[in-house]
Amino acid sequence: MRWSGQQIDQEQPDALPGLARLNNLVRTVRTPDFDGVTFYEVLAKSALNHIPKQTAMPFGWTINPMRGCLHRCTYCFARPTHRYLDLDAGDDFDTQIIVKVNVAEVLAKELSKPTWGRHPVALGTNTDPYQRAEGRYRLMPGIISSLAASGTPLSILTKGTLLRRDLPLLAEASRVVPVDLAMSIAIYDDELQQSVEPGTPTAKARLATVTAVREAGLECSVFMMPILPFLTDSKEHLDLALRQAKAAGASSVLYTALHLRPFTKEWFMQWLEREHPELVARYVALYGDKAYAPTGYRKWLAARIRPLIRAHGLNRGRTDASTGGVRSSALGMLRGDDGERSLIAEELPPGMAAHLESQPTLF
Repeated sequence: MRWSGQQIDQEQPDALPGLARLNNLVRTVRTPDFDGVTFYEVLAKSALNHIPKQTAMPFGWTINPMRGCLHRCTYCFARPTHRYLDLDAGDDFDTQIIVKVNVAEVLAKELSKPTWGRHPVALGTNTDPYQRAEGRYRLMPGIISSLAASGTPLSILTKGTLLRRDLPLLAEASRVVPVDLAMSIAIYDDELQQSVEPGTPTAKARLATVTAVREAGLECSVFMMPILPFLTDSKEHLDLALRQAKAAGASSVLYTALHLRPFTKEWFMQWLEREHPELVARYVALYGDKAYAPTGYRKWLAARIRPLIRAHGLNRGRTDASTGGVRSSALGMLRGDDGERSLIAEELPPGMAAHLESQPTLF
């Protein structure tokens, strides 16, 4: 869904100014279960987002069921996207959550078009699809089922342990389309983790989710992203992280150094000044007016972590160059229904299951 350029005729009294420009704003929801958070439920016009071709990759497609994120990661690169609605990249990103309540139904219609090429679709490349609000809205089962039933490969990157709820569905989906999963676990110091990403599950809980994914018969990568200079780049922290990822059953490990885009940088630096003022000058020297850590630091980090990855018997994974998410395996053919009860069929929007039954083969 493209959020800019949309209009409604009358502003709702409890909507923020930028949100009043959203078309099809259904209602505003506040609940004691999410203290201090406001949900803006909207009717999406589209579900699939086409990433402009900026790399050698031929296609890049994503789905973002929500905008804003309750994980509250201070370093989140998606923070500036909230500014399109005149919301700030700080507190508003953490507490003003846009929810596309009809995203599964819209997706099913888009996937049924003859022009859809069944290109791999990534989830979790902007805001997390398994943030805590997914437990309330339950958008992912319909999304997963629509993608699988249409023969579309999918990948999911998340910090959310709620992924475990959908493992039976994902296991079924993996029998008909490539399904690639990854858990983002960057910080293995509990105190630091709760400080810099206070809305996320603990590293222990996420590692347990990796194990659950593997026990369900699926591969699961661990994204050690971002590695925070002078905070999580010590040999001891990296060794601990990789040892625990291996013990949890991680299929592969990916890493990258912290990058700080405009507006995210300001928010992260406020946190740094508050929690680690002794590091402010070092971060200013390292990043200056740039978003990415300098080449010298990245080479130093690679020289430190790559031998540790090998020592722990882990494979080094790859990201999708278009989306930045999990690289889709996108191999194999879809297989037909074996006559057993189908979780995919149960989650499909009304009418789509009947449509698919009239098609002899999914491929």
